[in-house]
Amino acid sequence: MLGRLGPTALVGALLFVSPLRHLNANDRIPAFARRYNVSCSLCHNPAPTLTEFGERFAANGFRMSDADPPRDTAAIGDAMLQLMRDIPLAVRLDAYARGFANGGFVTDFQLPYNMKVLSGGPISNSVSYYFYFFLFERGEVGGIEDAFVYFNNVAGAPVDLAVGQFQVSDPLFKRELRLEYQDYAVYRMRVGAQPADLTYDRGIMAIADVAGFTLTGEVVNGNGREAAEPNRRLDNDAGKSVVGHVTRDLMPGVRLGALGYWGRQTGAAVAGPDVRNTVWMVGGDATISAGPLELNGQYLRREDGNPTFTAGEPKVVTRGGFAELIVRPAASRWYAYALYNRIDADRPLMSVRLGGPSGLSRYETVTGGAGYLLKRNLRIFAEGTWDRGPRTTEWTVGLTTAF
Repeated sequence: MLGRLGPTALVGALLFVSPLRHLNANDRIPAFARRYNVSCSLCHNPAPTLTEFGERFAANGFRMSDADPPRDTAAIGDAMLQLMRDIPLAVRLDAYARGFANGGFVTDFQLPYNMKVLSGGPISNSVSYYFYFFLFERGEVGGIEDAFVYFNNVAGAPVDLAVGQFQVSDPLFKRELRLEYQDYAVYRMRVGAQPADLTYDRGIMAIADVAGFTLTGEVVNGNGREAAEPNRRLDNDAGKSVVGHVTRDLMPGVRLGALGYWGRQTGAAVAGPDVRNTVWMVGGDATISAGPLELNGQYLRREDGNPTFTAGEPKVVTRGGFAELIVRPAASRWYAYALYNRIDADRPLMSVRLGGPSGLSRYETVTGGAGYLLKRNLRIFAEGTWDRGPRTTEWTVGLTTAF
């Protein structure tokens, strides 16, 4: 059906059927706590994971509610101009000491590993913005990742839009809000020379709550956040990728979701004319919460027709996902977590972009860790990861803070 409708028709249908609501800022901003004179714990438990109130606050465009009156606004005297007196800024710092064991043992002081400047807030009563810039990431300037403008209730309809650069996986699970050093590998998975994955991309996202369902539609370039081509174009071909996600709370503490992704990418073949790769992704996601326990799960099936852009090559089918358990005892500064990642491809073309070798046909890791809140905006943690492929054990001790 997608082939007959095409990307534009599918997204048009999604936008028509669904007014939308929840794109959340993917990091903590203590500037909001300063602005409203509240504790960071109102939105985070522990930071950077969001509470239910934190989800609503972000969905309202960084306001306590849709009807929240302007605060800290300069008296300009122009009804068409609403300016904050001060631009809200915050800084996040992550630092780690890591060890690697595989026959021997080596250490690495990643001090610091990340340092970013974040900002977000209202532009008007119904428009807001969010971005962060990596001043320092893995030893170099990292640049901008999240950067979008958010429109609440477009034209008076219950439809919200985000325009800019964001993570395709944001409606499922937000990578930047995870507690682990270890990543959600399936979202970073790429196959062959195809650049599409479920991390950062540029485009438009629409979200709505309809009859108890949250519906999300995205149209993105499909080639990530790569630099512009010599012709100044950020999309390196004519195609766009289309993403749809639906989720619903079945009962208190139980949520289920389903994802669909379709896109085409043109690449230079090894010999002969340019070849297009068609990529499909379908999957399911779920969250089960009970008291201090939260269990998250993701499954994804991906199919690439010409992943190396070589005419006549066999398609590649990749299956994978993760399971995550988080333990947050009430009224405690301690928390713990476990994460299992697995990806299987039917031929060795898969790369998860996690610092290891490409050309993999299987990726599997098991992670466990615990942390402690020294302050609301300062936490320390320790975790260990076993990588089944090279049979390597990794240890990480770290701190993360924002101010």
